[in-house]
Amino acid sequence: MNRRPLIQGLSLLLALLATSPVLSQKQALYESINKRDAASWQAALEIWELAEPGYQETKSSAILADMLEEAGFDIQKQVADIPTAFTATVGTGKPVIGILGEFDALPGLSQQASPQRESRPGNGYGHGCGHHLFGVASASAAIAIAEQIRSGQIKGTVRFYGCPAEEGGSAKVFMVQAGLFKDCDVVLHWHPGSLNSAGDRSTLARIAVKFRFHGISAHAAGAPEQGRSALDAVALTNHAAELLREHTPDQTRIHHVITYGGAAPNVVPNFAEVYYYIRHPSSEILRELYPRLERCAEGAALATGTRLEVNHQGGIKEILPSNVLAEVSLANLRQLNDLSYDKRDIRFATRLQESLARPQPLDSITQVRNASGSIGMGSTDVGDVSWVVPTTGFSTACWVPGTPGHSWQAVACGAQPMARKGMNLAARVLAGSAWDLFTGPERIAAAREEHQQKLTGQSYQSLMRAGQKPPLDYRDSPR
Repeated sequence: MNRRPLIQGLSLLLALLATSPVLSQKQALYESINKRDAASWQAALEIWELAEPGYQETKSSAILADMLEEAGFDIQKQVADIPTAFTATVGTGKPVIGILGEFDALPGLSQQASPQRESRPGNGYGHGCGHHLFGVASASAAIAIAEQIRSGQIKGTVRFYGCPAEEGGSAKVFMVQAGLFKDCDVVLHWHPGSLNSAGDRSTLARIAVKFRFHGISAHAAGAPEQGRSALDAVALTNHAAELLREHTPDQTRIHHVITYGGAAPNVVPNFAEVYYYIRHPSSEILRELYPRLERCAEGAALATGTRLEVNHQGGIKEILPSNVLAEVSLANLRQLNDLSYDKRDIRFATRLQESLARPQPLDSITQVRNASGSIGMGSTDVGDVSWVVPTTGFSTACWVPGTPGHSWQAVACGAQPMARKGMNLAARVLAGSAWDLFTGPERIAAAREEHQQKLTGQSYQSLMRAGQKPPLDYRDSPR
């Protein structure tokens, strides 16, 4: 059989497709992102080095805002009364497509760009969830779309949301409450990971709270009967919470850290604090669960003769998935995934995998997982956004396969070339997905109709306390 005519025919078809108006215009998006790749990577590394905690990302936020302002975006700073939150907008009219960006770091994860555990001096924070990549890739995608709006290739508005304090601070909830998404038609986001995935995936709703106990100091040996230990109250709260676990619905998660327990063993602590998260796939079930956790603390205070202060740190809802939008991002991720490891990547990955509990094959980065119908066992304030506007997200492989988030290994990977590749892929998928929505209004209409159907009989009700303000000091505890 002579295959030459078939091969020639396929070559001609590919050439025609490559020169088609739609593909060539989308290709312009990707070329724009690739042209800025070096500058984007430099910005990501700067944010990685800064590793600023939530609500304190002054320099990190400024890096992204300046990048977008230089690209001609209209910048609105300190939105929702949050010092490091901002929006950046280009275009007029409908549709309005939002792209989320994050940039906060995590405590206790200071790490060098090394395949073994090596803390960086002078900063206890690290980007263990890749938010230094998140914001930059989203900004790069928004810039590429803005260029197409200005050239007249597409009509509408693109808006970048600079979102601080995702790691516990719940900033997007306050941004939703401030009405910053009320004119949005759809919202796109992404997240770094150790694999590529997209789909209409949900998450866990979460309530965060600090139980602060106030007791009476005394000499722990000379006059213990005169003391009332705040640390005992914390210990009793934790024991009660452990017993509570047995009698909660499946998929409930309860975890805590003792943020302050005293300063010396011979002094009965007059102050102690424990910080709790409680989670469940349903925010309605979580509303019923949380009071039971609070009663654990109330009982502990009563038993120890201490005074309980409940410091609410806020709540975030589960993601309301959008199948329509998920299909768009999944198709683009599958089409654009070109990730591969070179010799340098493989050397680093092989070393780092020695420290992983469940390493995965390195070639898994060539695959794309359809996560539709699943529930991620993490939480994100993107959930609240998804209840007021159709929203979808995806992940790209930026870490060595098998690397868990919130780990020193993820921090180390974040300053490696593999992270740069994953960030570039994410920017292209975001831009390509936004293009498909700008040029396919029927997809936006279908997503909004689906969103309304999912809300039938429900309405958005925040898990925040009425009148609660952004907890700008949520990483701090009184001493």
